[in-house]
Amino acid sequence: MPKGPADTPGLFAMVAANPHLATRMTIRRLPPETVNRIAAGEVVERPSSAVKELVENALDAGARNIEVQADNGGLARILVADDGFGMAPSDLELAIERHATSKLEPDDAGDVDLLRISTLGFRGEALPSIGSVARLTIASRAKGASDAYAIRVDAGEVAPVAPSGFPGPHGARVEVRDLFFATPARLKFMKSERSEALAITEELRRQAMAHEGAAFTLEIDGRRILRLPAEHPGPEGRLARLAQILGKEFGENAIPIDSERDGVRLTGYAGLPTYSRGNAQQQFLFVNGRPVKDRLLQGALRGAYADFLARDRHPVAALYLDLDPTQVDVNVHPAKAEVRFRDAAGVRGLIVGALKHALASAGHRASTTVANAALGGFRSEPLTPPAGGWRSPGAGGWSRPSMPSSMPGLIAGLAEPGARFEAPAEPAASAPASGAPVIDLVDYPLGAARAQVHETYIVAQTRDGIVVVDQHAAHERLVYEKMKHQMAEGGVARQALLVPEVVDLDPSEAERVAAAIPELAELGLVLEPFGGSAVLVRETPALLGETDARALVRDIADDLAEHGTAHALKERMAEVCSTMACHGSVRAGRRLTAAEMNALLRQMEATPHSGQCNHGRPTYVELKLADIERLFGRR
Repeated sequence: MPKGPADTPGLFAMVAANPHLATRMTIRRLPPETVNRIAAGEVVERPSSAVKELVENALDAGARNIEVQADNGGLARILVADDGFGMAPSDLELAIERHATSKLEPDDAGDVDLLRISTLGFRGEALPSIGSVARLTIASRAKGASDAYAIRVDAGEVAPVAPSGFPGPHGARVEVRDLFFATPARLKFMKSERSEALAITEELRRQAMAHEGAAFTLEIDGRRILRLPAEHPGPEGRLARLAQILGKEFGENAIPIDSERDGVRLTGYAGLPTYSRGNAQQQFLFVNGRPVKDRLLQGALRGAYADFLARDRHPVAALYLDLDPTQVDVNVHPAKAEVRFRDAAGVRGLIVGALKHALASAGHRASTTVANAALGGFRSEPLTPPAGGWRSPGAGGWSRPSMPSSMPGLIAGLAEPGARFEAPAEPAASAPASGAPVIDLVDYPLGAARAQVHETYIVAQTRDGIVVVDQHAAHERLVYEKMKHQMAEGGVARQALLVPEVVDLDPSEAERVAAAIPELAELGLVLEPFGGSAVLVRETPALLGETDARALVRDIADDLAEHGTAHALKERMAEVCSTMACHGSVRAGRRLTAAEMNALLRQMEATPHSGQCNHGRPTYVELKLADIERLFGRR
């Protein structure tokens, strides 16, 4: 039977059923002001987006001092002032035209290479986009010029360039008032003024982290929020800037990163595993000086810290990638917040490898915040007896113990079982080898064992303080690292399945898993492609024992889709190793000899990552003598 109009599929059915749609769907050319407002919706999403674009323009102009002011969350007023090169009157007229920029230059043939972008901005959309939805004023004095000029744009209406006052020798002052007043519907999607102000602060923090050589100032509603002086370009200046933004504690607990592979250099700082957070908000990636958000970073950090942190803890890191502009595409997002690497797997491998190397070089180092927390737990309180005096077990309940006459100064409480400790004999110094000087154990990083408290904690003396070690957590890490080394040396033992498991996946998932078969085989999981969208599981790691092979493969497929690597299998094996290490290590409650305690300390000093257990918790706390003296008012 022939199909009638009502049976016509898709668009034709809609038009046939509603003839008036034919006139409404006629293609028209949009007015320029509408085009500008559509573009503004992509580039200027909120006040912080405008701040980002204006600050990047200032940095591209060579500014070394950038001042930002915002009122009412940036919706009422935004001012970005800089000391860059400035603009001449003719430049001001072009600056507010769409796709007019000074940052891209054509070659001899008149072509512009969009794959070799070395500036932060390049689209030429920010200023005209802002001017189409707000009241924009740009005042500038070009470097070397005597006069300053300004141009105004009010919801797309451009006023002529006119002479203007300008407070500095050169630079620009860009003021944005009544943002989105020309698009009232957009204002309904803005968050509270406080939320918008926080977003502006966070944006300026990221820009300041990327450019330590520039000074940044931020005022919100007349209140100074940030004041960051310019730092000397380089690792020391960068760490100083990061410590100002992320906190002094980050500077004290950061590990330097510096690695290069195939023309890609990675620098920056990452926090110790014991200095972690409950979310991933303090993980930053900068590509050629540009703050970006990329899932590659989170996946790489998760892989590098997998052995040291529980799944609900996240490392703190600020990493800087420098590579040839042709190896990264920054023209994939209207706001330039995302990039695409030509060799994403290579970049990820560089990040993971550099982080693992840096963590290994940290040795047994633990976060200084652990010691600060321990010191904060001490309370100086007077020792007052309870009602009825001190009492101890007796036939009639609890009674005051008798004090031997030979111990008149015995402090009440030390005779009680909960306060007893086992003190080892004085440890012998290290045996000299063929005339080598004798090394006193207190000169070692973790010192000489002096006591075992509650048969759980080792108290050691160093030259300038004391160290308290959790014997179980410390030995658990030592056993775990030894098991990992044995696995790496001898390979992962496998167990063949009596009946191979067939796991059905989506075609794309099956393709990703098939590409990872060699990597998975090294971890003891042997797979084979089985048809178009399935894989066959022949062998699993013996370490896992009886395991749900299907669930494991599906988890791996999810990891490959999200992070590009098989975290699930590595984490399961690490979890099993951790459990085995836990059961095979020295338990809390076991009494150790002086030789055993000192041997444990020496092994910790020689073993990477021994400063934290397998879940990122510290294995020891170090208290400096000066801090202890302050507790007792001796300093």
